[in-house]
Amino acid sequence: MNYWLIKSEASCYSIDNLKRDKKTAWTGVRNYQARNFMRDDMRVGDLVLFYHSLGTPELPNGIYGVAKVASKPHADETQFDKKDMHCEPKAKDGVPIWACVDMAFVKKFKHPINLGEIKRSRELSGMEITRTGSRLSVTPVSEKHFKYITEVLAN
Repeated sequence: MNYWLIKSEASCYSIDNLKRDKKTAWTGVRNYQARNFMRDDMRVGDLVLFYHSLGTPELPNGIYGVAKVASKPHADETQFDKKDMHCEPKAKDGVPIWACVDMAFVKKFKHPINLGEIKRSRELSGMEITRTGSRLSVTPVSEKHFKYITEVLAN
């Protein structure tokens, strides 16, 4: 099993949206490395930390819960929709540029684990999200880091 962290702006799609929807295609990712992680490395059943970025005072940046990969990679349909902000003019039916996987809700934490808490924790040093300038919306997470977050910090 692999472990991941995905980012979403809470105002765009939050952990509460995923809880309500139960499952969603993780569309709109427009970074080649993040796409490659979803297309080439994510497997059905992999566990995922759900991170809210561009926080607000009510919903600060942080990890809000756990999701799981619920599908094999498939074409991100938003790339073909001319009305969608994620439309990709170079994409053609049958030759997609962007891929995604479906994410399913697992659980929401009682309290978010904010970025400052993550950065201060010696046990979480080396996580991609702690690196200055790290902007990828999909990153791998070690099993050790995933378990520390879900079993120690989230309780």
